[in-house]
Amino acid sequence: MSTRNKVLLGAGAAVLIVGLVVISAGARRDRGQEVRFEKVGRRDLVAAVTASGKIQPKKKVDISADITGRITKIAVREGELVTKGEFLLQIDPTVYQANLQQAAANMASSQAAAVQAKANRDQADRALQRTKELRTQSPNLVSQEQLEQAQTAFDVAEANLTAATHQVDQARAAAQSARDNLRKTTLIAPMAGRVTRLPVEEGEVAVPSTFSKDIGLLMTISDLSVIQAKVKVDETDVVRVHLGDSVEVSIDAFPDTTFTGQVTKVSNSSVLDATQTATGSNERAVDYQVEVTLNKPPADIRPDLSATARIVTDTRKQALSIPIIALTVRENKPVSTENRPVDTATARKKKETEGVFVVKDGVATFRPAKVGIAGDEYFEVLDGLQQGESIVAGPYQAIRDLKDGAHVRPMKQAADTTKKKAAT
Repeated sequence: MSTRNKVLLGAGAAVLIVGLVVISAGARRDRGQEVRFEKVGRRDLVAAVTASGKIQPKKKVDISADITGRITKIAVREGELVTKGEFLLQIDPTVYQANLQQAAANMASSQAAAVQAKANRDQADRALQRTKELRTQSPNLVSQEQLEQAQTAFDVAEANLTAATHQVDQARAAAQSARDNLRKTTLIAPMAGRVTRLPVEEGEVAVPSTFSKDIGLLMTISDLSVIQAKVKVDETDVVRVHLGDSVEVSIDAFPDTTFTGQVTKVSNSSVLDATQTATGSNERAVDYQVEVTLNKPPADIRPDLSATARIVTDTRKQALSIPIIALTVRENKPVSTENRPVDTATARKKKETEGVFVVKDGVATFRPAKVGIAGDEYFEVLDGLQQGESIVAGPYQAIRDLKDGAHVRPMKQAADTTKKKAAT
């Protein structure tokens, strides 16, 4: 074969290959884009809000020091059950006993001074009365100056008695304060419960919690009969949470068990962390605290365990529904007529409509749809779709890029799965 014939033969083969490739690509385009189909059907839907937080007792008491002193005895241990009025901790009372003795002595001295001042007042009163009688009977025997001196002596004695009386009251108050401080050296349980925190040891110095309660904290007693999960709910979800909503609570320490409960409190103010409180910034996400009371908490539960709450906010029985992934948005095109000019400002503004791609005869058509509550995987359909209609249900990228009126065909894997189910 000549060189010329070889070249012609090679060129012809190349043209043939290119033609086959073009024909194959055209065939694929005609067959349409591969997507996953699903029919609009009825399902039971549950709308829920998920939030994380900590396990806390409904009632707990932080016991702090009201006075300064060295801890000489701790009668309980962390985790121990205590009853109301039970002795817990002793602060060294030596200084406060001495203060009480001194206050008692000062009060006794003040009382004695008051008795003496009263006697002086009574004597001055009698002298004044005699002077007045003599002045009345014989004006020449008692001068006006003597009468004034007797009156002055009585007034001074009266003032001294008043001062002594106030000193007695002051000494009595000081003695009561010293007695109270001595009583504060012995701490007893204000309620029955479990000691859930005991951060101090014997020999340490207890100080009042003037600026921070953690500084003066001696122990915490918790009533574990009522347990709550205190969770933080995002601001976009808290409006859907109401008192009495049923809740499923998962506790990390009990991975194989789910606990039930109800929402018993929804805070009206947001929860601020330490950074937001210090800087006054509101740039972080806003959360609200929701309290969930557990119905049957485990006996060995402890405060501060990590928990996740699934709050059921709404339910639907056999509601018309579509997969969440099927719902997409498309931009509305402004409509203009001769009688109704287009508002240019509105036309420039992009408005989007929610809807799904309905498939009929291999063609996907975008149709607006109104949805209601969202379950875990499906949206409730309120308007726009009918039961049994076939829609595009995935994949996400395919739905995102899909054009109105495009040809579609079922994905091979999905089609094979459908055939297997039919055969079974």
